[in-house]
Amino acid sequence: MTNDPMTTEVSARICNHMNSDHKDTLAKYAIHYGGINSVSTVEMLEITSLWMKLKVDGNDLQIPFDHTLIDSSDAHKTLVSMSKSIPE
Repeated sequence: MTNDPMTTEVSARICNHMNSDHKDTLAKYAIHYGGINSVSTVEMLEITSLWMKLKVDGNDLQIPFDHTLIDSSDAHKTLVSMSKSIPE
């Protein structure tokens, strides 16, 4: 895991990874943190130091983080922590 600053390139890399390998987690984020009732399609569009933006069933959904992300390593740790905090 690298400690790259939160740039548009890092955002694209994280989004590509999440969209390829963690669609189920993205849906859980939308439901738990975004207040969405159900999800048919979901895609991560962007991640910044303050929030992540998802496209859920054609609509944009912005989910804020509980702190300002420092770098890509912090983003990874935060996304994992958020996932683990979601009840089964």
